[in-house]
Amino acid sequence: MLEKRLKTAMTRFVAAAMIVALLSGCSQTRGWLNTVRGSDSDAAGEPVIPGAPAAEEYLSELSGLSSSDPALQAEIFADSQAAAQLTPNPSTTLRYALVLATPGHPESDPQQAQSILRELMTQTALMTSTEIALATIYLKSTEELILLSSETRRLRASTDRAQRTEEAAMNQRLANVEAENRRLRRELEDAESKLEAITSIERSIRQQDQ
Repeated sequence: MLEKRLKTAMTRFVAAAMIVALLSGCSQTRGWLNTVRGSDSDAAGEPVIPGAPAAEEYLSELSGLSSSDPALQAEIFADSQAAAQLTPNPSTTLRYALVLATPGHPESDPQQAQSILRELMTQTALMTSTEIALATIYLKSTEELILLSSETRRLRASTDRAQRTEEAAMNQRLANVEAENRRLRRELEDAESKLEAITSIERSIRQQDQ
C-alpha cells in the first residue's frame, strides 16, 4: 500500500513537468497567433507578469535537482534561497518552494514547501498559468509525501513496539524455562539424595543380617 502511494506521489512530480511543458507549448502557440493577429497577451487571457520565468527555466532547475551531482544540487538550492530572500515575489518564492518540494537532495523539506505553496495559492492573481499549475501539483505532491512519511513512521514505530513485545515475551519464556530447569534439577538432586539414603540403609541392614 505504501509503495503504491509513494509511486503515485512521484508520478505527480512527473505530471507536473509534463503539464508545464504543455502549458509552455500552448503559451508559445498563443504568442505566435497573437503576433499574426496583432493582439496582445491580455486578449489571449494570459496575465502579463513582469519578470516571471519561462516554463523551461523551472524545468531545467528541477531536472538539475534530480541529478546525482551534489554540487549542482547545492548550487541550485543556494541560488533559489538567496533569490527568494533578496527579491521576494511569487516567482522567486515558487522557485524556492519547488526546490524544497523536490525529493532526492539534502535540502528537500516537504513541510516547509507545503507551507510556502499554500501561501502562494492565495496569490494566484500575481502568477502565470504555468506557475499556478506547478504550485497546485507540487502542493498536492508534498501533502501526499508528508502523509506517506507520517504513515511510514507510524508503521515503523508499531513494528518496533511489536518487536519489543515479542522480545519481552521470548525473554519471559526463556526465564520460565530456566526456572523450570532449576526446579527439576533441585528435585532430581533431592531424589538422588533420598535414593542414596535408602541405598545406604539397605546396605546397612544387609550387613547386620550377615
